[in-house]
This record gives sequence, C-alpha cells and structure tokens, in this order.
Amino acid sequence: MTLTPIPAQTGRLLLDYFYQHRNTMVETVQALAKIESPSTVPASQQPLLDRLQTEFERRGLRVRRLSGERTGGHLLAISKQSSPEQPKQLMLGHCDTVWPLETLATMPIKRHQGKLYGPGVYDMKAGITMMLFALEALQVLDLKPQVLPLVLLNSDEEIGSFESTRHVRRLAKICDRTFVLEPSLGPRGHLKTARKGVGHFTIEVIGQAAHAGLEPDKGASAILELSFIIQKLFDLNDPEAGITVNVGTIDGGIRPNVIAPVSRAEVDVRVLHQSDVHRIEQAILTLQPNTVGTQLKIKGKIGRAPLEKTPRNQQLWQLAQQTATDLGFDLEERTVGGGSDGNTTSLYTATLDGMGAVGDSAHAPGEFIYIDPLVERTALLTQLLLAPALPLL
Repeated sequence: MTLTPIPAQTGRLLLDYFYQHRNTMVETVQALAKIESPSTVPASQQPLLDRLQTEFERRGLRVRRLSGERTGGHLLAISKQSSPEQPKQLMLGHCDTVWPLETLATMPIKRHQGKLYGPGVYDMKAGITMMLFALEALQVLDLKPQVLPLVLLNSDEEIGSFESTRHVRRLAKICDRTFVLEPSLGPRGHLKTARKGVGHFTIEVIGQAAHAGLEPDKGASAILELSFIIQKLFDLNDPEAGITVNVGTIDGGIRPNVIAPVSRAEVDVRVLHQSDVHRIEQAILTLQPNTVGTQLKIKGKIGRAPLEKTPRNQQLWQLAQQTATDLGFDLEERTVGGGSDGNTTSLYTATLDGMGAVGDSAHAPGEFIYIDPLVERTALLTQLLLAPALPLL
C-alpha cells in the first residue's frame, strides 16, 4: 500500500500553531470540564451543548442539534461549504461523563506539574477540545481538506449509546473514515486499533418457594440453580481467544427460611472477534436448568460488535503512524477490552480509535491529562484530516 505523504512544512506549521495556542487549549479543556455533564442527567447536557454549538459555529461550521428522548441529545457539525459529492470523514466523540453532579466540589480542576486534573478531562473533554482546535487551525491557516470533516458528539456513550447509535451508524455509512477522539491508552498514548465487542445479559431463575424447615422437598431453589448456571457461564471464558464472561451481580431469595423462588444474575460479555459473537450469544441464550422444578428466563445480546484489525482499519493506522513519525514522535497501537462508538463505525468504514488526549485514570479519582502531548496529538489529528481519501479496500 502506498501512502501519500503530507508536506513536512504543513506539519511544522501546525505544531507551531498549537504550541502558540497551548494555554488556550488547556483553558478550553478546563472550561468544558467545569460544565458537569453526567449521562444520567439529560438536562445537564444543555449548557455544554450550547457552549459547543457556539464554538463550532465560530469555526465556520453549521450545527444541528439532534434531540434525545431519554438523553440530553447530540450535536452534529458540518462545514457550510459542504457538497454531497465531496468525500467525508467523521470526528466522533461524546460530551457525557460518568461523574455525578457536584463532583467538582470534591474533585476540583487543577493544573500541577504538567498535568491537568479533573472529572471528564481525559474522557473526553480534552478530545473535544482537540476537535475544536484542529478545525480552528484549518480555518485560520487556510488549509483545505480534500475530505470534508464532520463532527458528531453524543451524550449517551457512557451508558451504551442506546439512542445515538442510529446516528453514528448513519454517518459511518457515508464517511470514508472515522477518527474517534476517545482517550489514548497509557502514558505513551497508544492508539486503539482493536476493541472487544460488548454484551449484557440478564438471567432470571424461577423456582418454587417452600418452608425450608418443614417442607424443603416441595421447593425448587432458584439460588441453587443459579449457582450451576454461574459455573456454566464461567466455563465460556477463553482468554486466548479474547473472550471474557463475567457474572457481575447476583441476587435472589426472600427469607432465610424459605426455599428461594427467584434469583437473578447480570452478566458482562466481551469478545475480540466477530466470528465468536453468535456462538457465545447462543451458548448463553440456550442455557438449560439442572434443578428439577426451575426454569430460566434469559435476555440480552452482544450489542457492540468488536472493532477488529480489518485491512482498512490497519491502512488508516499505518497512515497515522507515518504521520506521527513525520511530526517527530512515535506512535504504537494496542488492543483494549472496553468498547466505544468506534466499534459501530468500524462495521462500515475505516476507523481509528483512541485519537484523544494522553493521560490516565478515566472513570477514577485522580483523572488527568498530560498537557504537552495536546500539541502533537492535535497536530496529528489535523494532519490526518488533510490526508487524501485512502484507496478502497
């Protein structure tokens, strides 16, 4: 495969621009993080989406707000000079966080020793900031991408993108490539070129209640049956194949002296390869009870397909790696267990995930980003936006 190099002087121009605007970029991350936006409080998204609409419009994009029924809605930004015939590329991210309202009171935003700390800075308000400044650089420096950039920010990614997936899918189908601005991995900022598919299953066992002391033989313990089911589920684990099945929660029974008439388990499933999806789904959905007098009610599916190392995804990764080298830094790839909206876009178009900030402690106290890599990572994103359309594979 031949990759078309982007002129070295463009890379230097971009690095200079972002070095000059580094403090403004950090201030923007801080400003966005100060607008707390938990997925589960839809109204909290509106101030953030209002701010982002203004920011994208200031950079010459036309913004459309996509309403949500049970979420805070989503934001789609498109160049005012767009044409239906022009090839398109998608910058994808989310504005929701896992942090509840008033987290800032106990986890304030602070800048210390080259790091910026705060809820949501790493996952992923720094990634949103990178989008904004990449678009700004294209506008200010009068750089014209051959492939038209689109932006989609959803507000339900942290809770499974249950409303926004249809928008993600629709855009992926019309775009030549997608850059997912989720955080990179680890202190060296590895890109995520493969992600496991993610599934959720609920298993309910229906038994028969009876007095545990007087008539235990008339009962059928749902808890006993669930214990057998749990062992069958854990037998599905296959680390070498990238398959993990985890029973995360269980509950059941009504009193200690009553044979349990009901029990329930919540199950998380991860698969690395699409070829395993149907087999694992069926293995769970067709489980049969061992205990006489019990029955199973099972529902669920693997809702996010794996992001695999397809030829087109690897082609995009190789372009990113070469571009990083031209900018003066090394880039490596990794496979991760967590899913993202990149799992969806990868089904339809070339996808590169983990394009966001370098930092650590996503979803955990002490979440932070490294400040200096914002410059080179935003230059990388901007260079890739300037790349011509890749040959179809």
